[in-house]
Amino acid sequence: MATSKLEAHWNDTKGLMRITLALWFFFSIVIFMFGYQLNSVNVPLLGYPLSYYMCAQGSLAAFVILIFWSSGKQEEIDMKHGVSDAEKTED
Repeated sequence: MATSKLEAHWNDTKGLMRITLALWFFFSIVIFMFGYQLNSVNVPLLGYPLSYYMCAQGSLAAFVILIFWSSGKQEEIDMKHGVSDAEKTED
């Protein structure tokens, strides 16, 4: 495989990693930094304040969604550059 093809794959993978880490940082740190302000939002979910819901369930759900989303995007990147495991198993 050509070096430029590997570099393009790595550049796309680094971009996905940066986006994934930024989303992870937002849902693990930023949301909790503004917990008090989130309580002032008058949208209780299932009878709990918004900050409690985000701490107890919302961030966990976001992390699970983030895992599946980033995995799917990485597979698309791999397929685009011809390094997918799915292509190797079909041979």
